[in-house]
Amino acid sequence: MKLYRTGNGQYAEHEGNYYRVPEPSWDALIAHQDLHGYLVSISSAGHLAYDFFSASVEAPIGSQEVWAAGVTYYRSRSARMAEAKDAGGGDFYDRVYSAERPELFFKATASRVAAPGSHVRIRSDAKWSVPEPELTLVIDPRGRIVGYTIGNDMSSRDIEGENPLYLPQAKVYDRSSALGPCVLVSPEPLPSTTPIRLEIERQGRSEFSGATTLAELKRAPSVLVEYLFRENRFPSGAYLMTGTGIVPPDSFTLAPGDRVKITIDPIGTLENTVVQGSGPGGKSPAGC
Repeated sequence: MKLYRTGNGQYAEHEGNYYRVPEPSWDALIAHQDLHGYLVSISSAGHLAYDFFSASVEAPIGSQEVWAAGVTYYRSRSARMAEAKDAGGGDFYDRVYSAERPELFFKATASRVAAPGSHVRIRSDAKWSVPEPELTLVIDPRGRIVGYTIGNDMSSRDIEGENPLYLPQAKVYDRSSALGPCVLVSPEPLPSTTPIRLEIERQGRSEFSGATTLAELKRAPSVLVEYLFRENRFPSGAYLMTGTGIVPPDSFTLAPGDRVKITIDPIGTLENTVVQGSGPGGKSPAGC
């Protein structure tokens, strides 16, 4: 069962059919006592909603915060160690990878999240920027994983590599993340064989592509959620990006106009176009 947030309201999709969800609040939906059962009951009623096709799909987020987990894949560990070596922080990432406590950090407020088909940004003061394709957990206020979506954790690798303490600046800025295109609402966890694929197009051709599976994710999603909810309350629920196992080569950096496509079966594909940040005191590019 898939859940979409649009300019016309919320819709559930099941087996290619769309149904309007009468609950007007996304926050109330995420906090629902039995979200999957509620959506099944709506689809079982059989009232099709043909106006979904005229609606603009928005990022599937209300007032939730977006958090992220780092160094959860071996490939990410290796990349982070290499980028921070000269700053003396390389060993930190190896220790995080093998430690019991995961690295968790704040990523975005809803206002900083890009919708499917819209723009993500690279910082104007960064020279080495990459997308990070990540399975993102949708968590209700009680700390239960109620669904899954696709996340793009935009990162300025040169800023983070200069000093690990610069992580918030490398990760948190306007349009530094994207979510979508929907939430896969499921009472069952995704299988470890679930593939994650990244493709970056530049001027109509593939500039980089890569793939991994959830089998490479070192930490169980339930463990990441348990740590996130320690000493923290999330009255509207939360989103948690689970880390990336796909890292472009060090010679690659994003450029304005690049098209980033992240596919996770069976959620779908999240597509966004890259734009350059405007710099201090400037305005965001048109459409952002």
